[in-house]
This record gives sequence, structure tokens and C-alpha cells, in this order.
Amino acid sequence: MTTITAKSKVLPPPTERYSLLGWLHKNLFSTWYNALLTLFAAWVTYAMLKPTLTWVFGEARWEVISANLKLFMIGRYPIEQEWRVWTALFLLTWVIGLTWGAWVKKFELSGLVLLIIPVFLAILPFSMDDRLKILGMSVFSLIGYVIAKSKPATFTRVSIFAWIFYFPIGLLIIRGLTGEEGFFPVVDTQLWGGLMLTVLLSVLGIMFSFPIGVSLALGRQSKLPIISWISIGFIETIRGVPLITILFMMDLMLPLFLPSEIRIESIIRALVGITFFSAAYMAENVRGGLQSIPNGQHEAAHALGLSGFQTMTFIIMPQALRAVIPILVSQFIGLLKDTTLVMILSLFDILGIGKAVLGNPDYIGTSREVYLFIAAVFWILSYGMSYASQRLETALGLGER
Repeated sequence: MTTITAKSKVLPPPTERYSLLGWLHKNLFSTWYNALLTLFAAWVTYAMLKPTLTWVFGEARWEVISANLKLFMIGRYPIEQEWRVWTALFLLTWVIGLTWGAWVKKFELSGLVLLIIPVFLAILPFSMDDRLKILGMSVFSLIGYVIAKSKPATFTRVSIFAWIFYFPIGLLIIRGLTGEEGFFPVVDTQLWGGLMLTVLLSVLGIMFSFPIGVSLALGRQSKLPIISWISIGFIETIRGVPLITILFMMDLMLPLFLPSEIRIESIIRALVGITFFSAAYMAENVRGGLQSIPNGQHEAAHALGLSGFQTMTFIIMPQALRAVIPILVSQFIGLLKDTTLVMILSLFDILGIGKAVLGNPDYIGTSREVYLFIAAVFWILSYGMSYASQRLETALGLGER
């Protein structure tokens, strides 16, 4: 008689594997009417894509992108200080490679992503010098990946601290320290623009709004009336008005409440408005996650002698955040696209740069090329966040019982 011990290896369920022809037969040509539908769909797709591809590869004036690529990337940032942006990017790719090597267990996608993305960027209409720098970034990311793979357990924590320290260091490199004549001259934030400004506002907005949103969610459930009322008032007030109204208030009304000698830069005002707006919605998303946790979790923690703070920190909040990962990522993607509204504060993000370029008489009639390029950039960034979210959900077993 065979007995199954606790040490017996649990085998994964069997999976079906098909060749390419087998997959096509099973999914597209399994019956005669499926074959007809497949052929009809292929014909419709071809009829729709043919004029589009003809325009993209034959008629479009893509020189509007290549001639203004630096504007689309960094706005009016001084060309002589451009090396600082590249330095921050090299550090970023190293931190990404370090994080990927420490947290991603399998190599098949890790190495491909870290290599293909920079190689793909190098194909775009950059100068040869910029292409070499982009390929160098891929080398830095692979160095970080290899270092982390040598001791994943150690570099898991190191990668967290690397991200914590990267953002202030990166901002310091881009903004500068000394006066106009020094080695690190301060660059006026009004000159920041393009994709750099879009990414900075998005990332910093996510970083600052997350702890504020979690605090507001906890405050709304507080048993202290004053804390609960303040949290509810903030959430409902911010959610009751559109983001463009908040940005107008930050631009026109905020200076009226401050002394005349205090001047807050436009990028700070935009960041505060975006952060508050995102935090209000994040608070409700997190609160939904908290309400999804059964009361038995609280009772079990109390029976074990855990305090309320320990229960919330180590038991309730991790489960709540795990449950709302898809919602939070959707909000982050929406925040990325909402940054285009900062044009009302005279800040030129990538969309603002596109409109400024179209104002040049030399590029009349190139609006389709410009907006298609901007849409492709936003799609790549949004899909990147979505893909990272799916990988995180899989790693955490979200949806599994």
C-alpha cells in the first residue's frame, strides 16, 4: 500500500501543448464556420490597416518628430546641461535592473525586456550619440540585473532602499545645487518639459498620493469623530470637483493666501494639485480593500494579543492593498494621462510641446504625426504599468484561493 507523506512532491496539472499549426486549427479553423469567420476577420483587418500602413510608411512626414525630438523628451531644458538628465537615466536603468534581478525569479522575460526596450529605442530617430547612450543604459541595467541575481535575498531589501534614495538624488541632479556659474547650476523648473516633466509629475504624484490616500482611508474609518469628519470632508470635497478646477485654484487662488514674498513654483503647485486629487480617489479604493477583509481577521489578531496598530500594519493592510492592486494601477494610469492638464499652469508636458511644435509654420499639416507619436508614448507607458501589475498579481497569487 502506497502512502503519501507530507514531503511528497506536488506535481503541476498537465498542460496541453500545440504546434503553431495545431493551435491555428484548434482556435481559428476548428469548424467550417470558424474558418469563414477567421477569413472574414482577416479581410476586414487588412482593409482597415492597408491605408493606415500606407500612410505611416509612405506619406507621413515623420521629420517633425526627428527634428524636435529633444523638445519632446526634455522640453526647453538647457542643452549644455543635458548630461545631467542622461546621468539620472543611467542611474534609473541600473536601479531597474537591480530590482528586476532581485524580484523576478525567471530569466526568460527579464533579459529580453532589459535588452529589447533599449534596442528598440535606439532604432527611433535619435542621433548616433543618443543611440549609443541608450544602448549604454541597457548595459547598466544588465549590470544591475546580474549583481542582484548573484544574491537575490540580499538585494531584495537593497533594491527598496535604492528606489527610496534614487528619487531625491535624481531630482537633485536634474534641478542642480549651485548658482548659475557653478558646476551644478540650478535649472529653472519652467524650462522642464516634454516626456521628462510628464514622467516626473506622474511618479512623484503616485509616490506622494499613496501614503496620503492610505492615511485618509484609515482616518475615514477612525472612531474619533474629528479625524473621521476631516477625512470625509477632504475626500468628498476633492472628489466633487474636476482636476482642472483644482489646478486653476492652485494657480490663481493659492498665491492670494500666501505672503507676497513667498513664490511657489508652478511645478510644485501642479504636483500638489495632482497629489491631492489622486489621494482622494486612492483613499476610497483602499477603503474598499479594507472593507473586503472579514471581521474574523480582526478577532483572530485580537485573540493573539496584537494591538490595533500591529493588526492593521501586519495583517489587515497588506491583504487590503493586495486585493486592490488592479484598481490602484488603473488609477495610476489615469494619473499619468491627467498630467496633460498642467498646460494651464504654463508647463509644457509632452502634449504641450506637441501643440507648440504644431504652431510652427514649417510643420503645418503634421498634426496626425505629432498626436500619433504622443499617443504611442502614452500607450507604451500605460502598458508597461499594466504589465508590471499583472506580473505582481501573479507573483502574489491574486485571484487564487
